[in-house]
Amino acid sequence: MKLKIIYILVTVFLIIGAGQLSAAEEILTWGACIKEAAKNHPDLIASQQIVKQSEAVKQQTASGLFPQIASSLSAQTSQSSGQETNTFAYGVSGTQLLFDGNKTINNLKASVENIVAAKQGFRFTSTSVRFRLRSAFIDLLKAQEMLRITEEIYNIRRSNLELIVLRYESGLEHKGALLTAEADLADAQYGISQTKRAVGVAQRELVKEMGRKKLTPLHAQGDFQVKDSAPKEPDFELLAKNNPSLQKLIAQKRSAEFSLKSAYANFYPEITGSAGANRSGDHWSPRDKQWDLGVSLSLPLFEGGLRIAQVSEAQALVRQLEENQRSALDSAILTLQQNWAILQDAIENVSVQNKALIATQERSKIAQAQYSIGFVNFDNWTIIEDNLVKAKRNYLDAQEAALLAEAKWIQAKGEVLEYE
Repeated sequence: MKLKIIYILVTVFLIIGAGQLSAAEEILTWGACIKEAAKNHPDLIASQQIVKQSEAVKQQTASGLFPQIASSLSAQTSQSSGQETNTFAYGVSGTQLLFDGNKTINNLKASVENIVAAKQGFRFTSTSVRFRLRSAFIDLLKAQEMLRITEEIYNIRRSNLELIVLRYESGLEHKGALLTAEADLADAQYGISQTKRAVGVAQRELVKEMGRKKLTPLHAQGDFQVKDSAPKEPDFELLAKNNPSLQKLIAQKRSAEFSLKSAYANFYPEITGSAGANRSGDHWSPRDKQWDLGVSLSLPLFEGGLRIAQVSEAQALVRQLEENQRSALDSAILTLQQNWAILQDAIENVSVQNKALIATQERSKIAQAQYSIGFVNFDNWTIIEDNLVKAKRNYLDAQEAALLAEAKWIQAKGEVLEYE
């Protein structure tokens, strides 16, 4: 009686302790994970800076189309043959590009396309971050559910052992059955310990993909329902054209085409206008006025084939990007079709494994009742129980595979982090 009371008290203590531990965990929905990752993920922040760099380069290029104005102020003292001379001067001067064969304009257009490419690069980073974040969230969901299942399996194994002990002590079962049941219970205990470690790893993975710096106890809140099932086969070619990796290559090719035009512009002369006004004198403030106004033209006559080589390089880059674009489109279409097929297979497999689990659970109930009255021998019964354990794990694995296939399908479509 005392042992029973102690057992009840220990059980109550463990339940209360587990409740307190669960309460200390931070509950995270998928939407909350998205918001945090969008704000804190280092890959996204770094990619945003690349966009800002491209915008700054565009501003630098555009500045060449505007007047370049500079001011000057000088004061100088010199001595020669014992005589000291002072010179003061100040003024303003400016230059304006008048003609360069549209070289600067084409460079500006190329920089605009580079901004587009950088933004598509950010989209690509966002799709990658979403897939990794979703995978981490699914891993934690699975680990949490697996912990529940392993505890169920432990309870099944413990009940089986209690039944076998009774039959063994009454002489209805052999020692091999008892040892097998004890080994199964030990394996179930190991499964709980292993899954708890898996939960810790999954929490760490999710923290990393959210961009957090410190690990805190987490609990993923969600289900295993696939939402983007895409039951009808879509137009893969149309979807592929929206892929950010393809859009980035398209922008890079357009930029290269403008750079090619810029390379051709090197064969034209560059004409620049200039103007300036200043004052100088031997005391402050200087009174002598001076101004100038002029136009200059420059055209290199011989550079050892430099400009021809620059044009050849630009042409080769355009052709390279054209072929890269074609290859990327073909790959995107293939990847979409592959991932769509994998998603459909995974969804159907969930249904199959669910039916198998239901059947195995019913078979287990019948077999346990039959074994308790001696209608089924130990070997047949333990096979059925092992099948139940396997079916529970297979169903969870199928659910996880379906969610991961959905995440991969969404990534293949080029959807960004905030897709939902």
